[in-house]
Amino acid sequence: MEHLGRDAAALAANLRTLCERHGSVAAVCRKINVNRQQFNKYLSGAHIPSAANLRIIANYFGLSVPILFADPDEFRTLVDGNFFHAMQTARQLPEFSRFVSNMIVESKADHNDIVGIYDRYQYSSIYKGFVLRSAFCIYQNKEFLQHYYVERFPSFDDPRKTEYVFKYYGFCFPVADRLFTADFEGIQSNELTFGVYAQVKRNAKKFMFGISSGIAANVFRQPYSTKVALHYRGPGLLRREHLKNLTVMDRNDPAIPREALQYLGDGSDMIQMN
Repeated sequence: MEHLGRDAAALAANLRTLCERHGSVAAVCRKINVNRQQFNKYLSGAHIPSAANLRIIANYFGLSVPILFADPDEFRTLVDGNFFHAMQTARQLPEFSRFVSNMIVESKADHNDIVGIYDRYQYSSIYKGFVLRSAFCIYQNKEFLQHYYVERFPSFDDPRKTEYVFKYYGFCFPVADRLFTADFEGIQSNELTFGVYAQVKRNAKKFMFGISSGIAANVFRQPYSTKVALHYRGPGLLRREHLKNLTVMDRNDPAIPREALQYLGDGSDMIQMN
């Protein structure tokens, strides 16, 4: 009974907060088709609405039912900060709808302008000040776009030998002329990374520029966020010859495309948590 009393009191306070910002109580009752006398009992904490009425009230205010029972102080902070309004506005944007549709609903769109093999450039979090060149591949798997990429780091003691290899696998979601990626590292199985990229169509060379963020499950690899340049090299899947050139490079190496280096800058804006 004490629990129900707390719920009723929290709901009452939150409903009063909402009504203050949505005109008169009478107007709210008319729009949700709930009896005014009954609604007054909700506002006073004397009654908790039925499950059906809770859904009606929550839908009217654009909230979930559990949110209606949140701590009143936290609830008022959310309302005063317009967080509910911001999310409601986002839900109404066509870009948001397309993003959700691409993530949840199988897409049969033609993505020939995206699939293929890329050189992937970013500043290395292991070799400070050097540019990491890895191999990145986007491919169509039935109705979904998927990707994988491989990183190789040479040994500090003998650059001819490979010290670390990381392989990432994940999904791609093309939305509003941008490409969102989510993947996990498959060898150590302890890191998740996320990226967002935009195609550059200013010249015949095909690039995608964006940012990538990652966080590992242990302290040996620090969380990071950095710029990434993807340079399209051709169709198909990664082959052995694509993996031979994976390494870290001096930023003055002429093999790094000028457009990629201009986008990456000097690496000073790379974020690492120490």
